[in-house]
Amino acid sequence: MFDYLVNHWLEAFGLVSSIIYLYYSIQENIWCWPWGIVCSFTSVVVFFQNQLYADMGLQWYYVIVSIYGWVHWKRGNKAITVEITNVSTRQIIALIVSCVLVYILILKALLWLPEQLGIRGSEMSYMDAFTTAASIVATWMLARKLIEHWMIWVVINMMSTGMYVYKGMYFYAVLFLIYTIGAIWGWMEWNKNLKKETVVI
Repeated sequence: MFDYLVNHWLEAFGLVSSIIYLYYSIQENIWCWPWGIVCSFTSVVVFFQNQLYADMGLQWYYVIVSIYGWVHWKRGNKAITVEITNVSTRQIIALIVSCVLVYILILKALLWLPEQLGIRGSEMSYMDAFTTAASIVATWMLARKLIEHWMIWVVINMMSTGMYVYKGMYFYAVLFLIYTIGAIWGWMEWNKNLKKETVVI
């Protein structure tokens, strides 16, 4: 076990920093965003090492959205109220269309780019592309405080847990199992505070 931890210390750090991010996210605390940046940078390296290139690219997106979410929640270093809202019918249609288009683009890139770059291809291109596309949508919904993003995360996290077990990424498999439980918890907490929560800085 000690040898495994030594050889996978970056995964272990990613696990810890991601749990901190999840905790602050559920609490609607603005500190979720800087911790999101930390765990995303860590995961860039971990996913590259495991040939999960869509997940790796997703981490760069997380960095950008974390900066956006940080600014949106904070605005000029002043505590603000960002209300939790439900997704509208128009948003649902736009998000589904966006997710499908992003999925197609990511999948094409995963099937074509590795050979062009002379690197090993992804073993799980279709699932990697799906979880990445859905994660892009769910993260944008989190930044806008749309409560339904938690249910999307339940599906993504369950699929990701299986994917990481298959890849032998056991720290990340545990992390995404925790994420699944956390998403259910987040849904319940946000539902209690719908349109009432004040962001804590």
